[in-house]
Order: sequence, then C-alpha cells, then structure tokens
Amino acid sequence: MTGMTTWMDTAITNLLGLRIPIVLGPFGGASSVELTAAVSNAGGLGSYGVFGYTGEQIRATAAQMRGRTERPFALNLWLPHDGSAEVQPDAAAFRRMLEPLLPYYEELGIEPPTTPPDQYLPSFEEQIEAVYDARPAVLSFVYGVPDPEVVEGCRSLGIATVGTATTVEEAVALAEGGVDAVVATGTEAAGHRVSFLRPAEDSLVGTFSLVPQVADALSGYGLPVIAAGGVADGRGVAAALALGADAVQVGSAFLACEESAAAPVQRELMFTERGQRTVLTRAFTGRLARGIPNRFTTEAQSDQRESAPFPVQSRLAGPIRAEAKRRGDVELMSLWAGQSTPLLRHRHAADVIDSLVQGAGEQLGTGVSR
Repeated sequence: MTGMTTWMDTAITNLLGLRIPIVLGPFGGASSVELTAAVSNAGGLGSYGVFGYTGEQIRATAAQMRGRTERPFALNLWLPHDGSAEVQPDAAAFRRMLEPLLPYYEELGIEPPTTPPDQYLPSFEEQIEAVYDARPAVLSFVYGVPDPEVVEGCRSLGIATVGTATTVEEAVALAEGGVDAVVATGTEAAGHRVSFLRPAEDSLVGTFSLVPQVADALSGYGLPVIAAGGVADGRGVAAALALGADAVQVGSAFLACEESAAAPVQRELMFTERGQRTVLTRAFTGRLARGIPNRFTTEAQSDQRESAPFPVQSRLAGPIRAEAKRRGDVELMSLWAGQSTPLLRHRHAADVIDSLVQGAGEQLGTGVSR
C-alpha cells in the first residue's frame, strides 16, 4: 500500500501516526507479538494485552515488539475496578469458592490450589512503571478512567492514552479525565464487558447505536472515537466511519488468525456453525464476558452456579482453562468471540487487513492505492 485515500486520513491516523484507521483489539491471554507486529507493520495500530503481566514481562514484551516493528504499537492495561484489588477471601471462603470447580480438576487430573495466593494479580503500580519504561506509542485502558497522574505521566513521555467506554456517560468521564481518544465498545464485542460506571448488565449498548452518540457527546472535547464490537469486514469499517468513528478496533477477525495466541481448536471453531453463537458468562473470570458456549458455561448456567468475584474466579478457573487449552479441549477453555464470527473469512492477518481496507474503500466509493 503506497498511498492514502481520503477516508483513511482521520483524526486517529493523524494522532497516532498510522496509515490505516484499523486497531487490533488487545487480547488478554491471546495476544502475540507476531500478530501485533503484523497489524502495526501494515499501517494500523497493533495492540497487545498485558493483563496479569508483571513489570518484567511487560518490559520484555515491549522489547520483543521493537524487534519486530518500528511502527507504533499499543499496550493495554486493566485498571483496578470495583474493589478487585482488595478482594482477599480467607482460607475457608477460598475453599468454598473452589468447591464447585473440583470436579473439573479431577476430570483433567490436575491438582487444585489448596490455599489462597498472597497476590492475585501484579499491582497496577508495578505495571504502569514498566509501561513508562517501555514507552509504547499508545497505552490503552479498560475498566475505568486512569488517575490524572497516570495520564500526565504518559503525556510527559509522549505516550498517547486511549480509554474504553461502553456508554456515553463513560465516554464523557474519560474525556473529562484527559485521555487522548476513546474506544466506544458495543455489546457485540468478544471478551469482557468493560463497563465501569454501572453494572455490565445495565450497559449493553450495541456498537452502531453507541458510536454516533459518543461521537456527538465528545465533539466538544475534540476527541477521536474508535468503534469496537461487531466490525469484521469492510462494510463494518465503512458503517463505523459514517457514524462518526475515526477508526475501528477489530477483535474476532484477528483472533481467528493463525498469528494469534488463541488455541488452534478455538480458531478453527470460530469458522464453524457452532462458533456463530455466543453468550455472556461470568463462569471463567467472575466478570461478564462474551464467548462461544461450551460445557463449562452451560453447566455453570444450568447448575445456577454462582461465580466467585473477580479476580478469585479467574484464578480458580485458570488452571482448568490452561490445561484444557493444552489438550485442545474446547469444552473447558474460554472461547472468547464476538457476534460477527459468521462474517469471518480469513486466517491470516494480512488477508484480514486487505479485506477490511479494500471492502471499506468499495463501500465509501474510493479506491485504494497499492
């Protein structure tokens, strides 16, 4: 691609130094350096989810990224939310929360934890210091508004900040908090519902209803909007831009690519009839997330099994997910996927990008220089 058509010249491409207004959705647990670099090298913004990473792991990941691309890339952090950083059940409560999951441990032949960990997740302070050291072009956040000190710290280092909103109110809160851009993410999106002002169940707004409302609400702030959720082909890109977005964030279409760190059986499932249906569940992490249903989610629902709060449930179910992924057992692993999986056609990142760009150009009535 050697030129830029008018529709690609947006507030986001100008802000972040991109050639195309396409952002890779950050995946917690399925991000890969290969996929992130592929999107960045194609002129978009590759994103890498560093949820649960230690400071050392964050620095190492950024170093690996710089070995694969000289283009801008983003790291993504989860902000401490709803008291999750303080959740610390005692030993008795921990055992009660673990008990419903013991049959799965037995089935897989793995040892369950016997005592609560000293720390469920690395501290946000450790993570943000590592991000400052790594200096990615962009730091994106989910689950809230970053503290002013974090926004200013990023700005002083030339790191653009991008927040994520599931409602207009959240988008305005992020704008008031000083971020440089806002992702408007609809209920169609794969993975976790990242609502922070109201419960996730009360914040399930569809992407193509949310985007124009957020664009209108943020027009006075001069902040660009990135549309996320349900965008899997060029028609979705064109529709999002027509509704006021300055870029799109694409998740499932890239998650299904061979370059992602998703399990091969999950990637294959996303192209099947079974993969076309998704549900919202708390079974794997304690937070509401969208994925392809399987035995684990179905039994949690049918048994009316109450999940432990995040991050306890994530820790308790983590060994089950990991072993199931190792074995290729789709019935016990988390299968995050969005509502547009029926639109998936490509298994390589370059093909996804070409399809998105070419298809959007056709819909918008402009050709693409190559």
